[in-house]
Amino acid sequence: MDKLREMEVFVAIVDRGSFTGAAEKLGMSTPAVSRALNSLEARLGTQLLARTTRTIRPTDAGVGYLDACRKVLDAVTDAEADVAADPLNPVGTLTISAPVLFGQRFVAPLVNAFALRYPEISIHAVYADRTTRLLDEGVDIAVRIGHLGDASIFAIPLGFVRRQTFAAPAYLATHGEPVHPRDLSNHRCVSFAGVSHPLEWVFNENGARLPVRLQPRMIVDLAPAAIQAALDCVGITQLLSYQAAPEVLAGRLRPVLTAFEPESTPVNLLHVERRGSSGKIRAFVEFVTATLRGNPYLQTEEATAMHSSR
Repeated sequence: MDKLREMEVFVAIVDRGSFTGAAEKLGMSTPAVSRALNSLEARLGTQLLARTTRTIRPTDAGVGYLDACRKVLDAVTDAEADVAADPLNPVGTLTISAPVLFGQRFVAPLVNAFALRYPEISIHAVYADRTTRLLDEGVDIAVRIGHLGDASIFAIPLGFVRRQTFAAPAYLATHGEPVHPRDLSNHRCVSFAGVSHPLEWVFNENGARLPVRLQPRMIVDLAPAAIQAALDCVGITQLLSYQAAPEVLAGRLRPVLTAFEPESTPVNLLHVERRGSSGKIRAFVEFVTATLRGNPYLQTEEATAMHSSR
């Protein structure tokens, strides 16, 4: 029996909780299921299932191998579906990753619209403020804010965001507005660890990097917490431009030290290059790219120049 079939048998036994149930699911006889498991365990040189008269459960080795089997079988199913499917109606499971706030505001609405447009595609959306390892974590597509260094990743440029410094008008009315980044030493600051080093904010002066050491009044690890602290006049905060955009538009926060903003940060849509021909990935890329490139919060001078040159 081939290796994939043995994997299917092992997974079916665990899922159904019995050899008989696995046999029914796979259209095999119960003795054939037993022989397949024995062959698999003999080939691996370890016991995968602990069996009693009443229960069947994976051993420690079996738990790890079970997860690997599911990934392999899912990958085979997706590959077969991509080959057999109508390119106008792709199928399979698509795993998407994006930063939390960016994903909530800009990606989730597109994912929802995509799900309605392609009902045969199942979607696993992961919103996390960390760098997703596409290959290691089985992610098909990721939105990444930051400079790239992985040559194995195919990147589709979407635009740029800026690191900006913000304060509430009421705070500035009480404490004054900093004219130079070094003036921050005389102000209360709220550091958002997801954008800046908690004790050092970086600016740009005459084309040179200008780090400024701080003693922040507050350090937070969520952008909404930093925004709320700034709104409540706890202090000045530093965020990516899109994160505070609604509050700026409403006049509740104001950018400061704009002449000292560091260079813009690129936003890219990533996927593993060898999967680029996948129907589900191609469909999603085509579905979201134009909309995200047209997002006004991703448009800086760099983005405009980049897109006009394409």
